[in-house]
Amino acid sequence: MGAIAAAVNRKGENAVPTVVAMLKELTHRGFDAHGVATPNSAITAKSIEEIAIQNISSSVALGHNLSRILPRDQTQPVQGDDFTLVFEGRLFPAPNLSEVNEIGEKLGSNPQRNVNHVIEKLEGAYAFAIAVPNKIIAGRDMFGTNPFYYGENNRTCAVASERKALWTLGIRNVKSFPPGHVAVVNAHGFSFKPIKTIAQPPQEEMDMKTAAQRLQNLLLESTRKKVSDTKKVAVAFSGGLDSSVIAVLAKNCGINVQLVSVGLENQPEVEFAKTAAEALGLPLHLQTYTMSDVEQVLPKVLWLIEEPNTVKASIAIPFYWTAENASKLGCNVLLAGQGGDELFGGYQRYLRDYAQFGVEAVQNIMYRDVAKSYESNFQRDNQVCSFHKVELRLPFVDRDVVHFSLGLPLSLKIESAEDRLRKKVLREAAQNLSIPLFIANKTKKAVQYTTGVNKALQRLAKRKGLTLREYIEKNFKKVYPTLEVPR
Repeated sequence: MGAIAAAVNRKGENAVPTVVAMLKELTHRGFDAHGVATPNSAITAKSIEEIAIQNISSSVALGHNLSRILPRDQTQPVQGDDFTLVFEGRLFPAPNLSEVNEIGEKLGSNPQRNVNHVIEKLEGAYAFAIAVPNKIIAGRDMFGTNPFYYGENNRTCAVASERKALWTLGIRNVKSFPPGHVAVVNAHGFSFKPIKTIAQPPQEEMDMKTAAQRLQNLLLESTRKKVSDTKKVAVAFSGGLDSSVIAVLAKNCGINVQLVSVGLENQPEVEFAKTAAEALGLPLHLQTYTMSDVEQVLPKVLWLIEEPNTVKASIAIPFYWTAENASKLGCNVLLAGQGGDELFGGYQRYLRDYAQFGVEAVQNIMYRDVAKSYESNFQRDNQVCSFHKVELRLPFVDRDVVHFSLGLPLSLKIESAEDRLRKKVLREAAQNLSIPLFIANKTKKAVQYTTGVNKALQRLAKRKGLTLREYIEKNFKKVYPTLEVPR
């Protein structure tokens, strides 16, 4: 785990100081080791300051900050045949080599020719950058589960694990790197090519019993891949359907599962989480907070998620607390149920779409929501977890699970425009896993409401005489004073 930074200087000047400056903005993502490389040389050190005084120069450079989570994690960049490489993320299942060496072997002696095979063949949550003469080649996994951004100005074209590394260069129009794509970055800019992206598969008719059993098997296999390199995991646990399915699947993989639940004091859902954990026979670590805690953590969370978005902030705060508690438990891997609502129709708004536009439109909307989850969910959650040196892994976000789920008829997910529960096939799979009905048939409630964070933020805003949006934007401006607040 860590951070990537890579840059091309458009004027032919030395890009190494630019990459060093970017890495300094990303030390919260990795502080165990640091490295910078040109296309034909690489240096590593225990501090960025040591790297900054090294005498290397190239108009193309890349770098990495390392947070060593697992024994196989290796200091980067690494050198190949006439190229250097940085990699951030995980491959699933875990490789025998370190991930960066596995990628290096795939690239072989011709990275420009073989780079497509990385995204086509290797499943995981990752981003990478390769330095070759006069250009950077960058790529991202098909789901975009690890954050990765790009941007340019009149001096520099650059990619990085977080936007703040690009902002520090004066690049303001920062965009999320498209998942499943490879980009060639040179003095002329960015050239993107799609390699393997999420596609809407043809619909496959089947009965509920068959669909639920196949889904259960695919989710179990996905979970096995996500936990194959660890003996202990935390699960972000609400007591609801998605997190309970993930918890039971992880338990069935034979590892030590610790449930983590957070919320404000006196929230009814906190008591429900206790009851659900007891029914599942798994240990629950429950931490409650106050409105004062929300106020204190908000600036840090906004700094991490890099957006003055009210919904994202109210979700990121409980996720920040969850990762923090997972870290205190000694769990460096956190499993969560992101992706379940988009795949199986969990959101209430799908019923409105169903009533207004019909079945085919809802299927298309759900597909687009899955494809856009990297922007709406994954980047935010990874960025708050990484701050606590915790890896976020998502069993629902798996090539086979997503392909199968998108191909199911809508009738196996949403019965009608009046379907209060929705997610029918997942609830059936939950019952197959012996999850009690009071959990399997629990109605969907968003985390910002179940934890009480949204209401706390509204009260804090009201105290200041502000709307919630104004309150979030004011706090965002404090942590990023030189940025224009995006609208």
